Amino acid sequence: MSGFGAVNLGALTPADVAGDKPAIIWRWEGRREAISHAGFDALCDAAARGLLRLGLARGDRVGMLGANSIAFLALLCGAQRAGLVAVPVNWRFPPETIAYVLDNAAVKLVAHDAARAGQVPAGLPTLALEGPAWDAFLDAGPFDAITPEPREPAQFLYTSGSTGRPKGVVLSHQSHLWIVEQRLKGAALRDEVFLIAAPLYHMNGLALAQLALAAGATIVLLPQFREAEYIRAIGEERCSWLTAVPPMFAMLLRETALLAGTDTSSVRSIRLGSAPVSEALAAAIKAAFPKARLINAFGTTEAGPVVFGPHPQGKPTPLLSVGYPLPVVELRLRAPDGSLSDQGVLEQRTPGVMNGYFNRPDLKPPITADGFYITGDVMRRDADGFFYVVGRADDMFISGGENIFPGEVEAMLERHPAVEQAAVIPVPDEIKGTKPVAFVVRRPGAEATEEELKAFSLRHAPAFMHPRRIWFLDALPLAGTNKVDKAKLQIVMRELS
Repeated sequence: MSGFGAVNLGALTPADVAGDKPAIIWRWEGRREAISHAGFDALCDAAARGLLRLGLARGDRVGMLGANSIAFLALLCGAQRAGLVAVPVNWRFPPETIAYVLDNAAVKLVAHDAARAGQVPAGLPTLALEGPAWDAFLDAGPFDAITPEPREPAQFLYTSGSTGRPKGVVLSHQSHLWIVEQRLKGAALRDEVFLIAAPLYHMNGLALAQLALAAGATIVLLPQFREAEYIRAIGEERCSWLTAVPPMFAMLLRETALLAGTDTSSVRSIRLGSAPVSEALAAAIKAAFPKARLINAFGTTEAGPVVFGPHPQGKPTPLLSVGYPLPVVELRLRAPDGSLSDQGVLEQRTPGVMNGYFNRPDLKPPITADGFYITGDVMRRDADGFFYVVGRADDMFISGGENIFPGEVEAMLERHPAVEQAAVIPVPDEIKGTKPVAFVVRRPGAEATEEELKAFSLRHAPAFMHPRRIWFLDALPLAGTNKVDKAKLQIVMRELS
């Protein structure tokens, strides 16, 4: 085992953690499998040796198509130990997008679980992540993880591609070791039991798994998010730290009977990220988990989750704020006219920023001349220095000359007592150019009509922001990252119109 002082992102197990302590508890299809820290460390070594035995060389990319599992995470860590680059792929992408990602990354091998074997494009070498093929691949024995060169890639994470082809974000060993190190400074985490159901091909799940391994804590790993399985795992494994994107928790809170019958008193921290948190959702989470602190987090694939934290003078963080800038992070807000302002596009400079986008000469990296990453997220800063997410710059649309951020309209709608979730999209308009329309999920047992919500909007926001149509859904469609899939909402709108 290597201490955290190691320089390889795949070798995070601390030297002083008890070898027999559970590292990962994997729950799937009613079954449960546990592996200790010593066992997982040895499994990662066996995977590293197995990859090199296949003839892969330092710098080669290994594609990964599979739901969360012990084998998936061990192969990812093993690849990094061997100097290979792990490329976990969103298996919910359409077949042509999966083929594009694997081709763009120029992978030499694709590891897959049984359920996704048919998603691997023809002609690529494959490795099964389970069964006799997996057992035969592993080469048991000690392995000395490579010492990476400066900026040597450890992993590519492909963005969702909602506005075009996915981009391969090149993340070095050093960038994410710095991220892990900063997060370990924030609290004593070794006794935590982290519940991870967010996919490991996404920063939300993967970065937390790396943190938990480095802390010597225990991970309860689910293949994917299912509300009932998630709640049962909390109660049966006594999970203390939950992480998710807000739509996951909105769905979870609808399981009122199961939540009421489950002992969730072990939960001490709930970290929500990757999408804005509404005031209504935050209040509902606090009511369901009264002993837990709620962390409204912010991060990006390109620069990681180390951005905001508590106020240095101890001022309480406002409910919807993502926090106060950490001292190790440089931030600035750039207004549309190019000036620095208290509201604008967030730019950040940290050692956690990506190398760039892989094999995309057509894209200019969003890095300023002085090294700031341009996030594309519009934020505002209040008088105390706390930051708030306004929306994505590329989500903004103009209606009759007025700038509209969907997130602002959604937050306004979610203040209505009958609204659990809201999603806003633009539609063409002959006069205004575009106009906002909305989809709403009502709270269980609550009633509200389209006209009532329109009237509420006109009372609580400028008239140009009010949704011209509102449709009610039982649930909002989610993309592979568990964020709301607004492309699907465009299809739903056409079907309902």
